[in-house]
Formats: sequence, C-alpha cells, structure tokens
Amino acid sequence: MVDYLVLGCAAFGAGLVDAVVGGGGLIQIPALFSVYPTMAPATLVGTNKLAAIFGTGVAAVNYARRVSIAWSTAAPAAFSALIFSFLGAYTLTKVSPDFIRALLPFILLAVAVYTFAKKDLGSVHAPMHSGAREQMLALLIGAVIGFYDGFFGPGTGSFLVFLFVRVFGFDFLSASAVSKVVNVACNFAALLWFGYSGHVLWQLGVMMAVCQVAGSLVGTRLAMKYGSGFVRKLFLLVVSSLIIKTAYDAIIKWNS
Repeated sequence: MVDYLVLGCAAFGAGLVDAVVGGGGLIQIPALFSVYPTMAPATLVGTNKLAAIFGTGVAAVNYARRVSIAWSTAAPAAFSALIFSFLGAYTLTKVSPDFIRALLPFILLAVAVYTFAKKDLGSVHAPMHSGAREQMLALLIGAVIGFYDGFFGPGTGSFLVFLFVRVFGFDFLSASAVSKVVNVACNFAALLWFGYSGHVLWQLGVMMAVCQVAGSLVGTRLAMKYGSGFVRKLFLLVVSSLIIKTAYDAIIKWNS
C-alpha cells in the first residue's frame, strides 16, 4: 500500500512536469527503481510507458484544444517516432544502454547552456521551414528521438521541445504541444514491445496512469495560463535536474 502511495505521488508529479516541458521520467523512473530495486529494468521501463502514454495523451488533447498544433511537423515526426521507438525498445532487451548513460549529461549540459545563453529562444513563434524540408526534418527528429526514447528515455520530452524550438522556430508553448503528439507515438510503440515481451506490471501501471492524468491536467493548465516564458523557465529547471541526475547515475555506474 505504501509502495503504491509513493508511486502514485511520483506519477502525479511526473504528469505535471511532463505536460509542460517533458522530463517526467526524471521523477517516475527513479521512483520505480527505488521501490522495486530487484525488478528487471525493462519491466520497470515498460510499466513507466503504460502510465506515461495516458498522461501524455491527455496533455496532447488539452493542448490541441487550446493551441494551434503544427500538424505538418507533428504528423511526420510522430510517424517516424512510432517506428523507431519500437526498434529502440527491442534493442533495449538485447543491448545495454550504458554508452548513452555516459554521454547524456554532456548532451543535456549543451542544451541547457545554449538555451540559457539565447535569452529570446522560444519567446516568439516564427516557423522557419515548410513543405518537403519541414517534413524531412520532422521525420529525422522523430526517428532519432523515437529510438532514444524506446532504448533509454530520460529527457525525451525536453529534447523534443528544444529541437522544435531550435530547428523549427516554434515558441516554447507550441513546441511543447507538438512534442506531446510525438511523445504519445513514442510511448505507444515502446509499450507494444514491452507488453508483448511481458515487461509490464499492468495493475501498477494503470494506477500510475490515473495519477499521471491528474498531474497532466494541472500541468497543461499552468502552461496555458503562464505561457512560453513559464515553459522556458521550467524547461531549464528540468534539464538542470536531468544533468545532475544522469551525471550521478553515470558516476555510480562507472564506479560499480
């Protein structure tokens, strides 16, 4: 009972953060590993995907009601993410992600420094691409981030938000909306493989999904109310936290 209470609270917090800027896995995945330290990693990641798809799905619907989603970018990115996230999830059951674990803090640090230095980054919605170029870039981003999400995952939403701001010229609010659509595709594809291979705790995942949805509703309302400036600040906070967490994990793994 206590375990479910802890994980329910973690799922609510993850849903709230994930709805705004992504990075909910920073809260939810460590909570799962802490409560079930002897459980197979793939099973815990699979259970996380079950909860996350509901939270992210609700956030995507709420954004679609209030923000004009750039479907010409979101649709091709989601399509390639769907395919490559499945491949990433399959690869996770075959190959260790330790090499990505070691690189991740440095990648996140570069993202944080760039975003902090560019004070006006994401403050204005000024799309930079259209037509075939827009679709090709979207397909590429969906493929790379989709594979990463299925294979490892921490910070996926934050990476998507940053790339849609930097590469496409979206403001942070619009980028967050598009990233939710792509993230739903990532979670769905990875969940297909984890569910098929028996790596999901269904009862626990459903309970956490309910809590994630509640957190997602709160997070979406906050993003809508306070706009891109708020999303940018929370983005920097989440990425900074991810840097600390992933650096700590990499050091522990290196010394073990």
